[in-house]
Amino acid sequence: WAAGRGRGSRSYRPGDRALCPLSSMTGPEHRHPKEQARQLVIDLETRGKQAFPIFLSILRDTGHGDLADMLDEGCGSPMSPPVDLRPVQLELPGDRRDKSVSTAERLSIPVQPESERFRMPPAPAQGSAVDKSRPTDWCTSCEQTPCGHCLIFNNVSFSRDSDLSTRAGSDIDCEKLEKRFRSLCFHVRTLRNLKAQEIDVELRKLARLDHSALDCCLVVILSHGCQTSHIQFPGGIYGTDGKIIPIERIVNYFNGSQCPSLRGKPKLFFIQACGGEQKDQGFEVDCESPQDETCRRSIESDAIPFQAPSGNEDEPDAVASLPTPGDILVSYSTFPGFVSWRDKVSGSWYVETLDSVLEHYARSEDLLTKLLRVSDIVSSKGRYKQIPGCFNFLRKKIFFLCK
Repeated sequence: WAAGRGRGSRSYRPGDRALCPLSSMTGPEHRHPKEQARQLVIDLETRGKQAFPIFLSILRDTGHGDLADMLDEGCGSPMSPPVDLRPVQLELPGDRRDKSVSTAERLSIPVQPESERFRMPPAPAQGSAVDKSRPTDWCTSCEQTPCGHCLIFNNVSFSRDSDLSTRAGSDIDCEKLEKRFRSLCFHVRTLRNLKAQEIDVELRKLARLDHSALDCCLVVILSHGCQTSHIQFPGGIYGTDGKIIPIERIVNYFNGSQCPSLRGKPKLFFIQACGGEQKDQGFEVDCESPQDETCRRSIESDAIPFQAPSGNEDEPDAVASLPTPGDILVSYSTFPGFVSWRDKVSGSWYVETLDSVLEHYARSEDLLTKLLRVSDIVSSKGRYKQIPGCFNFLRKKIFFLCK
């Protein structure tokens, strides 16, 4: 660097604080002086648009005006004015200062330009949607009577052309859920053995209702199920005619754009259907009782094999993309891709457990905590394993009131 300046230059000395950046940014000592100078300018440019003008100003203030002029001329751009840094006195609570001491001698910090200062978002106005959450910002209680509509689809018998078996034990599930959700202040309506198109029509009717005076909406589907190509919510359910309705289509009928009167309110979906045909053998466990062994001989699944699309194209199922639909929860009886077990005598593992948990913990726990209990209990059943799960986009904890 000194050689680049000629006779009038001088090398760096420890006391030259203004030239400290030279030693840290010019690189190894053996570099050519011109290369060092070029690297210095590049490094300064990467430290913000004001770094280079400030550096030139410091050079001039310390008696290196000719060097500053050469750098400014070599860069081929006019010198920008440096940032206006003003000292601001720090006043701490209870801090007594000597009034005779000047401001410059006190502790100071640079003040950022107004355009670069961080601004806190404005607080929500009184009476706004954010301010009306109840009973706290993170909880909501279904306290209306009724608190919402509950529509149950119970498909038991299927057409011969569908090659789908009769779902023995499904009526038991349906009766339990009808009784349970009525006790939780829902207006319950049950539809039995509907074709896919009929299910679609009834869902649209429910979505078009005025839910303004209600707290939430609930849909229960008891049917055969399968894997489907999806973008949002996995799985599909069968109508009695053997045609498939994707879960994501069912859910999207009730999102904020399709069902305005349910905006900001919980939309809950409980799906008792297989997510695929895989059977999870899990860890080997001992039979807990003779009754458990009897149940194993009477269980069956709601699984229907997934027909993969032909060709070598990538499966849409492999696309890891999920939306963020607010206030929606979809509870699946089993993990996507696996079977869901149903007992011909006592009903499905999932519904039986869900009904029991709601009975014992409806007053004391929020919905998500109860669903964790369901997953834990179901996962301990039988030789083949099953674990329920959910896609949760709720914003608040949900509590149900009991009669």
